[in-house]
Amino acid sequence: MQVTTEAVSGVARRLNVSVPTTRINEQFEARLKRTAKTAKINGFRPGKVPMNVVRREYGASVYQEVVNDVIRDTVFEAIQQEKINAVGMPNIEKVENKEDALVYEATVEVYPEVEVKAFDGLEVERKTSEINDKDVDQMIENLRKQRQTWANTKGMAKKDMQVTFDFEGSIDGEKFEGGAAQDYTLVLGSGQMIPGFEDGIIGMKNGEEKVIDVTFPEDYQAENLAGKQAQFKINVKKVEKPKLPEIDAEFLETFGLTEEDGVEKLKADVRKNMEREVKNGLRNQIKAATFDALVAANEVELPSAMVAQEIDRQRQQMIQQFTQQFGAEGAKAFDSSMLPDDLFKEQAERSVKLGVLVSTVLADAKLEVDPARVDAYIADMASSYEDPTEVIEYFKNDKQQRSQIEAVILEDQVVDHILATAKVTETSVSYEELLKEQQARQQQG
Repeated sequence: MQVTTEAVSGVARRLNVSVPTTRINEQFEARLKRTAKTAKINGFRPGKVPMNVVRREYGASVYQEVVNDVIRDTVFEAIQQEKINAVGMPNIEKVENKEDALVYEATVEVYPEVEVKAFDGLEVERKTSEINDKDVDQMIENLRKQRQTWANTKGMAKKDMQVTFDFEGSIDGEKFEGGAAQDYTLVLGSGQMIPGFEDGIIGMKNGEEKVIDVTFPEDYQAENLAGKQAQFKINVKKVEKPKLPEIDAEFLETFGLTEEDGVEKLKADVRKNMEREVKNGLRNQIKAATFDALVAANEVELPSAMVAQEIDRQRQQMIQQFTQQFGAEGAKAFDSSMLPDDLFKEQAERSVKLGVLVSTVLADAKLEVDPARVDAYIADMASSYEDPTEVIEYFKNDKQQRSQIEAVILEDQVVDHILATAKVTETSVSYEELLKEQQARQQQG
């Protein structure tokens, strides 16, 4: 077999493959003989059909099968012979039967070869943050709010109060589907209703009735209501104000503490958890900032096969999320047609580009995962569990879980390697600001 290779682009190679006719003929004759053993032709017993008849009846189809199989086998032999780092399946073109050879062209995409620009030209912002007493107090206040109860009040409904009411909506005097409910419960200021609805209830008291005017948003999901002005008749049945639990023995018990431990132990535990959260948040922030700078500074020609594979991966990930959120039956509503490639393309291209760049940095710097950092990461993660030793043993014995952590640590080592020469500026942010940034990154995917 003879093979020549030429570059079509930075990420594509064309192979010109020539397979000797003898190889085709040998396989053709062998397969034709196997076919003769089972061929069913009128006038002949199975296995007794003369070869010239078998050749006449089956020769063309058997020959085409052999050609297809030979191309399938030899194209991968050619890729291996030429030491091509292929991605995706090859595309076969221009198949031609010559007197002494079967000749064809195969175009295959290859893994990109890039030269990463020097890191001293990268500008990276590193965020810093510290937990103070005010942050801890606010977190404990949040924990109280999560466990709050409601108490009736005869006063006016205000923001953060809970209101139970009936409502009936109409447009130009006509009621519309979904515009009415009985004993509806709403925390004012939660933003659950269309703009203006909650504001219209503020100031109302138990037993009061009122008609409020609101306008549906132009992009409202129900097209027949989008942009329409509506009137809602409101009948308030109950107004309740929040009642926060006292930090007493019962409250402490919900966090595994005793009355003797007291509020100071609660604060210490809360601070420890917040500090761990800050540590992880800052680590994720600097990694994201570093990788953003790396991607922005380097051009990478991307093989379409790699992007397509990443799009499929992200699509399956989204379907899994739907399944977890809505169950298997609910997820069926989200078929492939509702999740087109364009929905994932931009993020997929960035992900592939970053993967290529990180792999190149790893190879250029000859970085290998640091077992000590892996162990330290696992130990830190395990410290938040009741039995850290059990968690550590789990990750030590589960190769798949440990390999996932090793991948995370290897990315951290890449970040450290880049930051060693990049231009790094530090900016101090509050715990709340850091948390908001982290939530925004998670929503962006």
